[in-house]
Amino acid sequence: MQLQQLRYFATVAETRHFTRAAELLHVAQPSLSQQIRTLERELGADLFHRVRGNIALTDAGEALLPLARQILADTETAHREVQEVAQLRRGRVRLGATPSLCASFVPDVLRRFHDEFPGIELIVDEGGSQDLVRTLSAGELDLALIITPVLGQAPALAATELLREELVVASSPASPPPTRRRRIQVDELRDRPMVMFRRGYDLREFTTAACRAAGFEPSFTVEGGEMDAVLGFVRAGLGIAVLPGMVAARSGLRITPFAGHDMQRTIAVAHRKDVAPPRAARELRRVMLEHLRTAATGEFGLPPTTTRLLP
Repeated sequence: MQLQQLRYFATVAETRHFTRAAELLHVAQPSLSQQIRTLERELGADLFHRVRGNIALTDAGEALLPLARQILADTETAHREVQEVAQLRRGRVRLGATPSLCASFVPDVLRRFHDEFPGIELIVDEGGSQDLVRTLSAGELDLALIITPVLGQAPALAATELLREELVVASSPASPPPTRRRRIQVDELRDRPMVMFRRGYDLREFTTAACRAAGFEPSFTVEGGEMDAVLGFVRAGLGIAVLPGMVAARSGLRITPFAGHDMQRTIAVAHRKDVAPPRAARELRRVMLEHLRTAATGEFGLPPTTTRLLP
């Protein structure tokens, strides 16, 4: 008994038609019929009633069909598992992440993943959450680290919330503090010179919306920068900037937290619902979660005052 014979038998049983089954299997119909007859001789029983072109399973065929399906399914599972193990020695993972996460959280995660799976090629697509959602939906990424709640615009995606991060005000240590208090109110940003990211950054949209909700338009001295440029402009004393806590903690800039809990964001890892991520991507997600749990203990330095691991 061969797997090919069982596959031919199961296809004929499902289609109840030899010619249609041969077309689906991309084989010649006489070859398929010959393989079925060989299987019947080996089993010592007819599997089909063949009467004037009508095909029906015999009792022996009815008994064999669920067993054949299980054998074929188990074979496919074995093949997939072996391939996935092989893929962990070679292959690739396509990860999307926002610029602020690429500057803070992602490097440590990718270092840990590369140490464990050095044969996996890592491809990182850096962009805003909305762009990443579109790219992920189109199947061009395996996973994406995004800022929620943008996912509500993409019902084909699923996401797991990982981390809640406070936004802070960053200023040059050589400049006066932005407030005399330990924490700053959003309203205190009014008329203060600010350094702002280019359009498309989640942080730009979030900061602008917060200022407008407080009743004013933010005042920009420099705008249009990427993350490294914004940090450099703040360090040079050109203005203050609203930054994620993880980025600010590594910047060497003065950090002033906001009062209250409105100025925070939630980080999630997203994937498509209709396609299971490949094994290597699932392993990257596991490493990501393990890194967060380790970082929460302080070993890798996620700033406890600005981040909170979500269950």
